[in-house]
Amino acid sequence: MNTFTKKLKLTYRIAGFDDIPSIVELMHLSISENMKSFLSMAEIEAAKETMGVDRTLIEDQTYFLIETICDDQTVIVGCGGWGKRKTLYGGDHTVGRDDSLSNPDLDPARIRAMYTHPDWARQGIGTLLLELGESAAKKAGFKSIELGATLPGEPLYLIRGYKALKRITNIAANGSENVVIKMTKKL
Repeated sequence: MNTFTKKLKLTYRIAGFDDIPSIVELMHLSISENMKSFLSMAEIEAAKETMGVDRTLIEDQTYFLIETICDDQTVIVGCGGWGKRKTLYGGDHTVGRDDSLSNPDLDPARIRAMYTHPDWARQGIGTLLLELGESAAKKAGFKSIELGATLPGEPLYLIRGYKALKRITNIAANGSENVVIKMTKKL
């Protein structure tokens, strides 16, 4: 059986507020397709309660878009970033956010809101997003970084040197469990 791997030329840029509709579309595709082999449909719906656009990342200019050219069009194939605020995970709508700024001398930075288009999964986009976020956080003076991983994301983060600190299980409105794994890494 032949395995076809797309040869991608990836570029990145900082997201702007006018990119939000494209980001939302990518997030929905990523959530609904990339989680299928890890979670039931009810668990995917539960995960949506803690996933989505976080406008503070765009405001802080810490959110990246990964793009490539497909059929002579620029296409967003991934998005994600890092946070200098205390919120570990979630979108604008997520309950329990703490948008106060972190102190780089005392607090970790955060890897936030990483999504890959299902057609370009397993092509290094998640790794690129991690490298961009970690590098920017280190440049901003942070000594460590944390993230709230989903079950599908956990294998990538483990390979990239993150250590699990604890599993947080939330019960969603539909009664399903939504597991978030708090993970950390020294920069």
